[in-house]
Amino acid sequence: MSLAGGRLKAVLFDLDGTLVDSVPDLHGAVATLLERHGFVPLDLCEVRTMVGDGVRALVARAFRARGRPVSGTELDALTDEMMDIYGARLTALTTLMPGAREALAACRAAGLGLGCVTNKPQAASEAILAGFGLSHYLPVVIGGDAGRALKPAPDIALAALDRLGVAPAEAVLVGDGAADAGCGRAAGMTVVLVRGGYGMVPAESLDADHLIDSLADLAALLQLDSDRQELSEDVSPLISSK
Repeated sequence: MSLAGGRLKAVLFDLDGTLVDSVPDLHGAVATLLERHGFVPLDLCEVRTMVGDGVRALVARAFRARGRPVSGTELDALTDEMMDIYGARLTALTTLMPGAREALAACRAAGLGLGCVTNKPQAASEAILAGFGLSHYLPVVIGGDAGRALKPAPDIALAALDRLGVAPAEAVLVGDGAADAGCGRAAGMTVVLVRGGYGMVPAESLDADHLIDSLADLAALLQLDSDRQELSEDVSPLISSK
């Protein structure tokens, strides 16, 4: 499938579950938060299904899972507390997803504009990218506290494309979950999802143009080693088109 605009000019990446596996640190922070308020921690698999819609949503889901729904100013305070806890351990257990650095390097070598669009707060996102030495690949980073509607709304992606000077029809959004699929689709971008990401809905059930098993497969999908930067019409054993 080729891009609607013909030539690929930019790729936007989600952060959690796409570029980095941050669940171990998020799980640890959620566990500390719950314990402070007298609740038994959730297991890592439970937290994994709750990630993707921002820290506030994660906190609300964690307390709801313990039979204690929170909202309004109470949720605001708990979210602030969560960020204080999490901010002290952003990369303690977090790891790069397979192929992440190589995918970014291949995109940059091909002359593509690059950005990171995430529902995670800006400062935390930038700190994680810097911690893994990825900042120089991603000149545009827009987090979930930038005053725009969170994914799956298209606002964050459209703002990143505006900074890059690229039209949505000339860009791809690479993510792992429902928020990414919804954001890219609403923005008018081509959507590529990586299997095995966060959330409760598998990538195969989401509205994506292409599915890949890992970011190691992205360069082949985008044909970054060819003169024509378009999505490949060929489907390899590791890459499937929806």
